[in-house]
Amino acid sequence: MEAIKSSEQFYEIIKSDKPVIVKFFADWCPDCKRMDMFIGGILEEFNQYDWYEVNSDEVKGLAEEFDVMGIPSILIFQNGEKLAHQHSAYTKTPEEVTEFLHQQLG
Repeated sequence: MEAIKSSEQFYEIIKSDKPVIVKFFADWCPDCKRMDMFIGGILEEFNQYDWYEVNSDEVKGLAEEFDVMGIPSILIFQNGEKLAHQHSAYTKTPEEVTEFLHQQLG
């Protein structure tokens, strides 16, 4: 999963004509650390997509702009538009994340 380090980089990435998956997280977040323990298998299952992560404490303003009210959150973008958003309350287990991705991406 590639780290996004600036707003400019983020906007360039989400312009992709194929779906890209972006995880919003923060270093202090216990649920983010829990997700890190199981995300590897999900990355393998959905390896046909490009995955990125944004530390919402380091890249200011993106979380607010895209209605990320809790972390970790998983967002899917394509052609500069947000297609789907799984809020933090529903990212606690690998099954929840996998089900969301299957629903959104097939």
